[in-house]
Amino acid sequence: MTRRCELTGVGPMVGHNVSHSNIKTKRRFLPALAETSLQSEALGQSFRLRVTNAALRTLDFRGGLDTFLVKAKDEVLSAKARKIKKQIKAKLAAAQPAA
Repeated sequence: MTRRCELTGVGPMVGHNVSHSNIKTKRRFLPALAETSLQSEALGQSFRLRVTNAALRTLDFRGGLDTFLVKAKDEVLSAKARKIKKQIKAKLAAAQPAA
């Protein structure tokens, strides 16, 4: 399983450990991933996704999984998240009457 957030696409970054004598050695900064169950109000079901803690705070701020996915770009989403986004868009389009 890759160490990548399924909603924001955040992955490992590379940097340096810097010692007291200023010797630099390579290291990786891994994202704080959490396997969480997120509820979709439009679909009425929950999905298990592996997301960063920062993405969880963003979900709360934006108003939930549905609004976050509708506004998110497809390039950063995982295949699983794109599939959920497609289902949500179809459900929302069917709920609105044709004008």
